[in-house]
Amino acid sequence: MYYLLILAVGLERLVELVVSKRNAEWSLARGAREFGRPHYVVMVVIHAALLVGCVVEPWALHRPFIAWLGWPMLAVVALGQGLRWWCIATLGHRWNTRVIVLPDAPLVREGPYRWLHHPNYVAVVAEGIALPLVHTAWVTAALFTVANAALLRVRVRVENSALGYT
Repeated sequence: MYYLLILAVGLERLVELVVSKRNAEWSLARGAREFGRPHYVVMVVIHAALLVGCVVEPWALHRPFIAWLGWPMLAVVALGQGLRWWCIATLGHRWNTRVIVLPDAPLVREGPYRWLHHPNYVAVVAEGIALPLVHTAWVTAALFTVANAALLRVRVRVENSALGYT
């Protein structure tokens, strides 16, 4: 069942990429500008590596499913997905996986953006820890967390600058 979960998350990520591409085209057609393009490839590699690690580590190292850990982590994954899609729905056409900003568009202050500048990254951090831990892939969780923290230092700085938060 765990591998079906990883497959479902992988398919969900592909749906996100389709939505992102459509939204990026919409924004760019309206004069939007992209920022921080060089880190995007790193982000894609790190997120793909998370899914690969979630499959390989439990299989190769014979990680067991531990109910007291796995079930709560599955709940965190579900909550993270809910938060991610709340962010996507709130931003509408302005959401994408790249940093593309419409000139002179007001900042979104609705939905989860009422409380946080970057709520989607809360979902990413939570899922990056929880998804591997559903099946005790703690090495994958640790490696993703460290790599993602380094990436988010760059990504948040780029977004804050592009959105005028700095």
